[in-house]
Amino acid sequence: MTVRVVLADDQPLVRAGLRMVIAGSPDVDVVGEAGTGTQAIQLARELRPDVVLMDIRMPGMDGIEATQVITAGSPAARVVILTTFDDDDNVYAALRAGASGFLVKDMALDDILAAVHVVAAGDALIAPSVTRRLIEEFAGRPEPVPQRRELAGVTGREREVLTLVGRGLSNGEIAAQLHISAGTAKAHVGSLLTKLGARDRVQLVIVAYESGLVSPSR
Repeated sequence: MTVRVVLADDQPLVRAGLRMVIAGSPDVDVVGEAGTGTQAIQLARELRPDVVLMDIRMPGMDGIEATQVITAGSPAARVVILTTFDDDDNVYAALRAGASGFLVKDMALDDILAAVHVVAAGDALIAPSVTRRLIEEFAGRPEPVPQRRELAGVTGREREVLTLVGRGLSNGEIAAQLHISAGTAKAHVGSLLTKLGARDRVQLVIVAYESGLVSPSR
């Protein structure tokens, strides 16, 4: 099965580099390119790609607003943010808008290609080590979370699992800490995705933060 990708970045050289590495993969195809958020939305609607690689900073409509429109209009669409993590304060907002994760622009192109496969398969994109950085970045901000997320229907064990997901632990690490099998940990994560209406593991991290399970001191 071929993964269909739209590239959205206002820098032609960035798009050219991504297209070049993707062209070397027989099961990934670039079906469109956009230089603005508005163009990305139009292509996503017309072409129905599996993955949109989306830059945050683009002229006119930025990548965050474009991500929100795309994911709202097509729940199956998976948006991956292209960013410079250390300098970009908008990563969290992009994830809340429905993005399935993010890639740092200075990653090796082969790693970006591998990440496209991961997110197209519906798996978590953000590695545990990067998830921890993400939580530390936003948990340390002075402004409070606007509204605490309720966890209706979530069991006590699932709350434990959600807390550990929010701290960036993998299924294997969760299993070890809770003294359960990796399969059981994976099943709990799957149940959380269903109960909380989360698109993927990245969205569970956000829920853990917004529900107060993960805080600056934890």
